[in-house]
Amino acid sequence: MTIFYFTGTGNSLAVAKKIGGEDGKLISIPQVIDGQTIRFKDDVIGVVFPVYSFRTPMMVREFLSKVHFEADYIFAIGTYGSMSGPCMRYMRKHEKKSYKFNYTNKLRMVDNYLPLFETGKQIAKQEKKHIDKNLAQIVDDISNRKEYHVRAAVAGRVIGKVVNMDFTKSPKKYIVDEKCNKCGVCAKVCLAKNITIEDEVKFDDKCEACYACLHLCPQNALHHKKEKSDKRWLHPDVTVAEIIKANNRLNNAETE
Repeated sequence: MTIFYFTGTGNSLAVAKKIGGEDGKLISIPQVIDGQTIRFKDDVIGVVFPVYSFRTPMMVREFLSKVHFEADYIFAIGTYGSMSGPCMRYMRKHEKKSYKFNYTNKLRMVDNYLPLFETGKQIAKQEKKHIDKNLAQIVDDISNRKEYHVRAAVAGRVIGKVVNMDFTKSPKKYIVDEKCNKCGVCAKVCLAKNITIEDEVKFDDKCEACYACLHLCPQNALHHKKEKSDKRWLHPDVTVAEIIKANNRLNNAETE
């Protein structure tokens, strides 16, 4: 089994690890997105990613649009915090003659979108979201090669038609306070190569709004101007070192 994942604060990586088990091969989408040719073959191939504004992240869309899968069973899981809307239906539009998804599903987890959600309250709601139980069902479905496509509720479909927003964010939305010691973690966890550190921390305009830089800053020195609190989130089954390994594209060579 090969699983491709996109992660900012560890939710989707934790899910990929759980589904893949000890023998699964996990591949970070940022580490292969720069390749000229992206072809993969395995008996089972999966894609795990967060839902942003009822859509797949821009980089995941780019990946799905140019990748070629060869597998007997292909699945996709979208992690979300509040509403997933018709995300998985939009995601399936990237299907080609070369591959079709056999199984698509969603999993409600802690939302890391700081402008709308207070992280502390999100963490407190984990038990009510039945994350472990729902993830166990997804793992069982995939193990048994279940054929299934999740559908959005009526409200989600309606909102999804209205909201069509890419989460590219202006650098003007971010604040670097006096606690910053230029350690470089923010640049290393940035999957968009959007952050540089010289005399100061600088943000370009390629942000995917994964918020890894904000949540994983060791000094809690990075902030969004509209954040609800300065409480931060990293999935307990994932380390900062794993996020850096997954997302650091600063020295990437092209992948064939």
